[in-house]
Amino acid sequence: MTGMLPLPALVPSLHVRVELADLEDHGRTSAGHRRVVPIVGGSVTGDFSGTILPGGADWQVVRDDGTIEIDSRYSARSDDGAFLYIRAIGLRTGPHEVLAALGRGEEVDPLSYYFRTTVWLESSAHPDLANRLFVAACARHRNQVVYTAYRVT
Repeated sequence: MTGMLPLPALVPSLHVRVELADLEDHGRTSAGHRRVVPIVGGSVTGDFSGTILPGGADWQVVRDDGTIEIDSRYSARSDDGAFLYIRAIGLRTGPHEVLAALGRGEEVDPLSYYFRTTVWLESSAHPDLANRLFVAACARHRNQVVYTAYRVT
């Protein structure tokens, strides 16, 4: 068997804006310092366009070094009624002072911290989305997260 393997590329696929409610601090649990951030709305544009529905959340564990393990799950609905289930799993980390500023709701340059996720998609109307891998570069703002999800070729 000879030959090179294909070199993956990243193709912008979705731009997502997730609106957030105030975080719920559950304190230290058996999993670590648990926080839940309710998702109350937002939008998706690109290969799927629609409105993010309220009712999802970002379930977080804050590590001792301040790194946040991200596990968010939510739905979007397009104008024609198609649903999209979105799950984003990843990390937000950076220098202590930058993470502290984000925690206070301050605007911080997204280049000053690392916030990346893998994005898993499901939709009966767009079954092809479930057969692709996506990675995202994200930014945290006071009451929202924005990201671009890139399809891995």
